[in-house]
Amino acid sequence: RARNEAFFRDYQSGALDMSAFLEFALQPLRDNPMDTLLRWREQFLAEYIEPMMLPAAADLLARHREQGDRLVIITATNRFITEPIAARLGVADLLATEPEIADGQYTGRVAGVTCFREGKVERLQQWCRDAGEDPAQACFYSDSSNDLPLLESVATPCAVDPDPALREAALARGWPIISLRSPA
Repeated sequence: RARNEAFFRDYQSGALDMSAFLEFALQPLRDNPMDTLLRWREQFLAEYIEPMMLPAAADLLARHREQGDRLVIITATNRFITEPIAARLGVADLLATEPEIADGQYTGRVAGVTCFREGKVERLQQWCRDAGEDPAQACFYSDSSNDLPLLESVATPCAVDPDPALREAALARGWPIISLRSPA
């Protein structure tokens, strides 16, 4: 727990060593059988994630769907954790850090480009090329200053319940700032 909290503090301050964090975060995937991992994931989603899902976020997604927008979640969190969350939100397209799998078992390593900071920009650009989408038309919502590279690369950046550094950057750039946690 202490190590996880230290990584989170580093993330919040913009000083996260993503390689060290992923070595730590992917170890349980490597060290446990798939049936155990799936059982733990369902328990985690039910106990921690579903109670955190915000009605205002569902409303925001619904507004984008009504406008005909294609929804994509892009996250540094690994696909094993985020894939069922995206499914619960009804978002089919997910760009996440990809844990490597060999012979049906996680290896503890990352496959491809880590979906963090500039890696998110790279992953989005590749996805747009493959999907025939224009990244210049994208809208991106984030709460973290770690996402500044991606926020700066899209047509419509928006800070959502931002950390202090992102709030400052959004104010300086004239980006919208919204809250999904409290009425605006």
